Amino acid sequence: MTTDLTALPPIVDRAAWQEQRDALLVREKAHTRAGDAIAAARRRLPMVEVDAATPLTGADGPITLLDAFEGRGRLVAYAQMWHEGHPAAEQCPGCTYYNSQVRELAYLHARGVTYATFVQGPWEESERYRAFMGWDVPWYAVGRPNPALDLDGGFRLLAYLRVGDRVFETYRTTGRGVEVMSPTYGLLDMTVYGRGEPWEDSPAGWPQPVVVDGSDLELDGRPASQWPRIAAGHTPAP
Repeated sequence: MTTDLTALPPIVDRAAWQEQRDALLVREKAHTRAGDAIAAARRRLPMVEVDAATPLTGADGPITLLDAFEGRGRLVAYAQMWHEGHPAAEQCPGCTYYNSQVRELAYLHARGVTYATFVQGPWEESERYRAFMGWDVPWYAVGRPNPALDLDGGFRLLAYLRVGDRVFETYRTTGRGVEVMSPTYGLLDMTVYGRGEPWEDSPAGWPQPVVVDGSDLELDGRPASQWPRIAAGHTPAP
């Protein structure tokens, strides 16, 4: 995105800037407190039991949903969509975008939370993609359809609780709710031009060239995060 010299904020001195920055900070703090209140309500949701014996397939073969907790009390799982039989370049750019940004799990583990990807495709085929992308998060094929997990329908992030040998779903989110996985969006939102997407409320003349149709997460015909892997000499999964 290039900068049009007519699409610029007003130029003021530091004192004038600080005055408006302080006024915005009041709104930002209110937004933070509102988020805290929503999180408090989330912690008060009821839960629904899920069959702990629901079969998954992982690196060590068949396991159960209960096994995916790795002995911890909580599990957060991202539902990776899968286009069976398609090459790496044609796999979901959105899911690739989100999963590429979840890397260090030690801090979740320290709080008793396991993170995993539940991929909606066959194990061997999807595992080749995980290996090509260099993702080292736990990766499980869940099959489709899977009524016990109910993962169909776009982006999904799910939270589970283990109580002894029983498993309960405590939360799920879809659509933009999965943006919590993307620090990229949060950083873009702090910049003067934001995400550059047409839905954003920006001043007249602000550049908004990004078409939100999946291609915004691609570069030269494939999910953007694949190119560094190819440049490093990794062969795309078939």
